[in-house]
Amino acid sequence: MVVLKGVPALLSPELLFALARMGHGDEIVLADVNFPTSSICRCGPEEIRADGLGIPQLLEAVLKLLPLDTYVESPAAVMELEPSDWERGLQTPVWRSYESILFMAGCTGSRTGEHPVPRWRASQEGCLQGCDSFPA
Repeated sequence: MVVLKGVPALLSPELLFALARMGHGDEIVLADVNFPTSSICRCGPEEIRADGLGIPQLLEAVLKLLPLDTYVESPAAVMELEPSDWERGLQTPVWRSYESILFMAGCTGSRTGEHPVPRWRASQEGCLQGCDSFPA
């Protein structure tokens, strides 16, 4: 067995293979348990599960190996809350973690508030499902 140095141990061989195949314009979705990953991935994108891992952990590990695309205006985005979530005042403190991790990776062009449907359609490369979730 070969052990690669510097590769975060929480990244599975499946995920490493998916990351190695990515190029300019490809996208990966780091999705929590509430995202309909299995339904979306029936139509083409590859589903790679990371049960038991949080999205901040996964994001940090992925960014150690995969540079953000510098040929796009915003290499990272966070799905928009539904109007009912805004009305309830749903808090998403984990988004601050994402922002901090992305900033440390040199990303200053991330954006929040993107509508979920176009994001899902645009993400035909793969879905990685972790375990972060928002309170009900």
